[in-house]
Amino acid sequence: MAEIGYISLVLAFVACLYSIAAYIFGSRTNRPGVIGSANKSVLAAAVLFTISAVTLLIALINHQFQIEYVASYTSTYMTLPYLISALWAGSAGSLLFWGWIISLSAAVVVLRKRKQGWKLVPYASMIVMAVQAFFLLLLIVAQNPFHKLDFLPAEGIGLNPLLENPGMIFHPPVLLAGFAVFTVPFAFAIAALITRSLNSDWLAAVKRWALLGWLLLGAGNLIGAWWAYAELGWGGYWSWDPVENAGLMPWLLATAFVHSIIIQRRKGVLKLWSMTLIILTFLLTIFGTFITRSDILSSVHTFGKTAVGPFLLAFLIVAFVGSLALLIYRRKDLKDDAEIGSFFSREGAFMLNNILLFIVTFVIFWGTIFPTISELVSGTSISIAASYFNQVATPFLLAIVLLSGICVLITWRRISAKMLKRNILWSVVAALVVIIVLVAFGVRHWYALLIYFICAFVISALFSQWFREVMVLSRAKAINWFKACWGLFVANRSRYGGFMVHIAIILMAIGVTGSSLFDVEKEAELLPGGSITINDYTITLDSLIPEPDEPRMIVTAELDIYRGDTFIGHMFPQVIFHNNFEQPVSEVAIRSTLTEDLYIQLASWEVVTLSDGSETIRAGLVALVNPLVIWIWIGGGLFLFGGLIAFWPGRRE
Repeated sequence: MAEIGYISLVLAFVACLYSIAAYIFGSRTNRPGVIGSANKSVLAAAVLFTISAVTLLIALINHQFQIEYVASYTSTYMTLPYLISALWAGSAGSLLFWGWIISLSAAVVVLRKRKQGWKLVPYASMIVMAVQAFFLLLLIVAQNPFHKLDFLPAEGIGLNPLLENPGMIFHPPVLLAGFAVFTVPFAFAIAALITRSLNSDWLAAVKRWALLGWLLLGAGNLIGAWWAYAELGWGGYWSWDPVENAGLMPWLLATAFVHSIIIQRRKGVLKLWSMTLIILTFLLTIFGTFITRSDILSSVHTFGKTAVGPFLLAFLIVAFVGSLALLIYRRKDLKDDAEIGSFFSREGAFMLNNILLFIVTFVIFWGTIFPTISELVSGTSISIAASYFNQVATPFLLAIVLLSGICVLITWRRISAKMLKRNILWSVVAALVVIIVLVAFGVRHWYALLIYFICAFVISALFSQWFREVMVLSRAKAINWFKACWGLFVANRSRYGGFMVHIAIILMAIGVTGSSLFDVEKEAELLPGGSITINDYTITLDSLIPEPDEPRMIVTAELDIYRGDTFIGHMFPQVIFHNNFEQPVSEVAIRSTLTEDLYIQLASWEVVTLSDGSETIRAGLVALVNPLVIWIWIGGGLFLFGGLIAFWPGRRE
């Protein structure tokens, strides 16, 4: 079976090379038949890549431990969902999955019947196949997922216990698919530069791909944040880890690109911005892959140093230099059709949005690579604390959030001072009312009040604009508000899906602010019957039970939870000791409400001897009260819903 998977990779690589050569020859000599054969090679490569991926998946499910990858990431104790997730658990498997998604994307590109951008398809397909060939080269030469051991192990090592979480089933494949999908917009951008087809056709061809990649990256980051919160036991969801940053940075630039598509197609401006943003987005996806497979940056999420690191660095340099050279060469063709007349216009707001997103991405990028830069310059690696990102990046992110509310209140071209004042006034008043209410309830933290003022302003702006548009349509067509609202929604899904996404980001900002600025933590060591009080919660240790569950042992603390004098239930934090891994894993217990989470970790346990000579078990608990965390996940759900609505094509499309 290993031979089938490896040979399929080799044949797919040959098909990629042929398609690249055929696209070049067919395009230069204007021979449709040759281009047609190149298209067939694209489909053949996708089929072969699929055979390889399915072969590895079958080997994982059937415990074929003679394959080194299977023995390293599976065991007979694992359930089917985690056996499947082992496909992307290791470096080789995740590269295989990434390349497979690229191959399927290439197949969709050549199969899709398009009215716009069809002349770019051969060139774009050539670029996609070149990227696919690079991934195949990695798998064939540097990190073969089908490498066989010289012996047959009786049992596999299995997944790291930290990975045995539902997040493992969804987070990596969604994030990797987002990375892979951005190959297509990048390819069309390069194709447009090569052919000088720099009108809006290339944007029309990549709009859905960009939205899909943006949505997948956003969903992947959100699932990863939830996974960290529910599994790692530190009570947080984002630590500004280099690998976390590697997933966030391309999403930020993709957000700017999605906005640039709107303004360029509508007004013919920001052409250079659009081209630059999509190129940098793609390069950052490769950069993220590089840092997870090299030892240049320290992170709990990396695969450690692998053989593919130098290959990825070389590819990153070639792609960067080549794209930059082509961009400079075509810079005169990327001049805007018009000028942005005023920053007090929607065009100006979009431009400012791009600048802010670019700045915050650079801030995060610099903080991420600074330890490596410092080591190269001075010989000493200077680590960057999370406080750097919080203090430097957060103000820019808040400005972007504020701008999202202002943008819907201003018009294209230029808005008069009188209209601007009228549109903004009610949103400011609504935000002030919210702040007064918060102060009346005892909130005194000035930073929190500032953030909540911005959030209330943006929410008010979005709903007031929506309400005005509903009123106009209701009066014009003499229909009720519900029909007018539905009519607007159906007629412009992307706009109102975008409204939902903006509201979702506000909800997440509310949750992040509450949980970051008002969280409370307390630690204690308890004997059975002992209690700890945090805020108005009383936590009593009822029992501590170690239970063997091969190939691991699970220690469970049964806790009685009271709020005031009212018993509200039991919670069961655990520590899991796995035979194949030295480090124990905490399974936290979380009780969520709309206002706060009670979050408890069983940090330690030990057998102690009492004064009377008897033995008992003592538990070390860490308890946290995290206000408003659930609004991050509610906002995440709304983000996915709104993003899907914005992505889903209308009837004509």
